[in-house]
Amino acid sequence: MSFQSRRQFLRTAGVSAAALPFVLNLQSIAAPVSSSKTKQRLLIMFSPNGTVPWDFWPEKTGKDFELKAITQSLKPYQDKLLFLKGLSNRVKGDGDGHMRGIGCMLTGDILLPGNIQGGSDTPAGWCSNLSIDQEIKNHLQAKDETKTRFGSLEFGVMVPDRADTWTRMSYAGANKPLTPLDNPYHMFKKLYGRKKDNEVLASVLDDLSADLKSVSGKVSAADRQLIEQHATFVREMEAELKADAKVKDVGHKVPELEPGVREENDNMPKISKMQIELIVNSFLADFTRVATFQYVNSVGDEKMRWLGIDEGHHTLSHEGNDNKKAQEKLTKINTWYCEQLALLCKRLAETPEPDGSGSLLDHTTIVWTNELGQGNSHTHDNVPWLMVGGGLGFKTGRNLQYNKVPHNRLLMSLAHGFGHEVKTFGKKDLCKDGPLTDLT
Repeated sequence: MSFQSRRQFLRTAGVSAAALPFVLNLQSIAAPVSSSKTKQRLLIMFSPNGTVPWDFWPEKTGKDFELKAITQSLKPYQDKLLFLKGLSNRVKGDGDGHMRGIGCMLTGDILLPGNIQGGSDTPAGWCSNLSIDQEIKNHLQAKDETKTRFGSLEFGVMVPDRADTWTRMSYAGANKPLTPLDNPYHMFKKLYGRKKDNEVLASVLDDLSADLKSVSGKVSAADRQLIEQHATFVREMEAELKADAKVKDVGHKVPELEPGVREENDNMPKISKMQIELIVNSFLADFTRVATFQYVNSVGDEKMRWLGIDEGHHTLSHEGNDNKKAQEKLTKINTWYCEQLALLCKRLAETPEPDGSGSLLDHTTIVWTNELGQGNSHTHDNVPWLMVGGGLGFKTGRNLQYNKVPHNRLLMSLAHGFGHEVKTFGKKDLCKDGPLTDLT
C-alpha cells in the first residue's frame, strides 16, 4: 500500500492517534521497508539475590541435559533454551557486591565514585557506561527499517520508589540510569496515550475499540486475527479500570494517601502478569524491539506470602547451604520467578508474528539473569545467564560450560546478534577474546 493510499485509508477509517502505532504495523497497511529481514527482539529479565546452584544448573553439558527443580516450568521450551554456566562479572572497583552486581551486569564497566554506601565496601555512584540494551537500541534506532516508536521500554515489578545503584539495571550513558516503570497503568498510558487519569484513559480505550472495529473489515484475514487479539487486550484493560473504580467507590470520602507508597507486596503476581501482557503487546504492535523487565531490585527483600514464605528474599539468601529449610524456600522463590518467565514464553509462543513467519518467541531472545551467582557468598562467578527464544539466531537447546569467562563477551555477543559488531563493550581488557564463539 502506497503512502498516499495509506493516508487516504486512515482518513476514511477515522483512526485516532491512540490506535495509529498498532494499525500502521499491520501487514495489509504497513509501508514497505528496504529490508526483508525478519524483526529481531531482545528482552532482558532480572531477578535478585543469586540462585540455588544445585537446583538451577543442569548437570550434563551439551544437548542431553535435564532441567532441575527451578527451571521445570520451561520444559515446553527446552529446545529453545541456552544455559551459559561459568560466566563471571569480573568488573572490580567501588561499591558492594550487590551494587556492582546489578550496576555492572549490563554495562560491563565500573561504578563511578559516589556517596551511596553499602555493605562494608567503599561507597559508589552510578555506572560509567551505557548498558547493552541501550547500545542495541541506539543501533536499531539509527536505521529507518528497524526504528520503533519508543526504541526501548523498561518494565518493572515492585521496584522501590527510590533512585540508587541497587535499583537500576539500565543506563542511557555514564551517570544516566533509566527508571523502570513498575505501574502497569502508567506503562499502559505511555503505550496508548498520555492521559491524566483513569477516566480519560477509559475514554481512550473506547476510541481504540471503535478504531480497531472500523479497521477490521478492511484488512486481510491474518490481520483481522491480530486486531482481535489486540482488541481483547484492550477490553481486559477496560475491565481492570472498571474494577478499580468500583473498589474506590466505598461510600465515603477516600483519604489522600501518602505519595510514593508502592504497590502492595502481595499483589506481585497480578502486577507481574499485567506487565507480561504489556510486554507481549508492545512487541506485537512494534512499539519497541528492545526491553528490560526488572523484578524488585538488587537486595530485594520481597516476602512471597503467596508461596507460604514469610521471610524476606534477601534475608533468606544469606542463610548457609546447610540450612535446608532456607534453601528450599529460596528454590521456591526462584521457581516462581522462572514460572513468570515461562508465562512470558507461553504468551510469546502463542502470538503469531504479523508477517506470518512463526511466533513472537521465534524472533525474540529473552535473557534471564541476576546480580549474583549465589546470595550467601555474594559471588560474581557462575552468575545465572539463561536465554530463551530464537531472536538472535543462537543455537539453542544446549547447556554450555565456561571457566570464569568475563560476561562482557556475552554482552558483545548480544550486540553481534543484531549485526552490531562492537569490538569491545565495557572494560576493554575484559573483551580481548571477543564475543563468545560457540553461540551460533
